[in-house]
Amino acid sequence: MTIRVDAIERRDQIMAVALTEFSRTGYHETSMSQIAESVGVTKPVLYQHFIGKRALYLELLEALGTDLISQIRRATNEIADGRLQTERGMVTYFNWVVDNHEAFTLLFAGSARVDTEFAAAIRHIEEQAADAIAPLITVNLAEAERRSMAFGLVGMAEAVSRHLIAQGIGINPEKLGTQLAGLAWAGLRSLGQHHD
Repeated sequence: MTIRVDAIERRDQIMAVALTEFSRTGYHETSMSQIAESVGVTKPVLYQHFIGKRALYLELLEALGTDLISQIRRATNEIADGRLQTERGMVTYFNWVVDNHEAFTLLFAGSARVDTEFAAAIRHIEEQAADAIAPLITVNLAEAERRSMAFGLVGMAEAVSRHLIAQGIGINPEKLGTQLAGLAWAGLRSLGQHHD
């Protein structure tokens, strides 16, 4: 008996397999034939859902970025205290990195930044992350300065994650998120006081 998979389920399945293949071998070394074989479909079925490898990769980047940002927003949405918001945002970020190692590799540790279009998609994700974090910075800074500091926090979390993964050091999201938030918050408070 053949089990028919609906279009949405098949698309999700293709995205999940593509994530694994792209994070394992990189964009250029991964073929649509390889993805189709891993999904267990023919190439024509793959092309019914995505017009090509580039379109699939770009959609995957967008989906991963959206997932990361929405998790950070959900974690910080109901918290009023700025320091606790920053801490929860950082802890959520590192939890996402641990739970989505392939996704992190694809977004921030892979070779995608060499390609102009892919790099632009990743920059857009970083901008969304900064937009989500900027309101958490509740110190006396001008809006443009607040956004710049938000980019700094995004870069700091990304760089620490890349370093730990490259060194094979395990990430403890609660501990690391709390430590990094403490470091960030102390610096932000100092900036706010200096600004006064």
